[in-house]
Amino acid sequence: MTVETAEAPPASPFERVGGHAAMRAITDRFYDLIDEDPAYAELRAVHAADLSDMRAQLALFLAGWAGGPRDWFEANPGKCMMSAHGGIAITRDTAGQWAEAMTRAITDTNVADRAIAETMADVLSRMARGMARE
Repeated sequence: MTVETAEAPPASPFERVGGHAAMRAITDRFYDLIDEDPAYAELRAVHAADLSDMRAQLALFLAGWAGGPRDWFEANPGKCMMSAHGGIAITRDTAGQWAEAMTRAITDTNVADRAIAETMADVLSRMARGMARE
């Protein structure tokens, strides 16, 4: 008699990079970069003076986007990245700065699975550049 065992579903990118702790670390590094590095001054200028709420929101968005808990999506029904940023004039320069800062943040953060983190950086960079409205 053979016993069939159900295979566990593959781990999500959220789980593979290290869960909420990794998403918070990536987000904190990202906002530290745009707050402190003059290379991101134009991007920093389109953000509120206090980045606390944005830090919390981006970490939750990234978690759900990467297959983790969907708290951000449940709290913002019907919103996507384009609608969430509708009131911001996103230029090619600011989109490029966002993409570069996020790539640096992911690269600088100690994550459990570097390969999936690099893939996330690539996809997020393409998404950011696709949001430019000029």
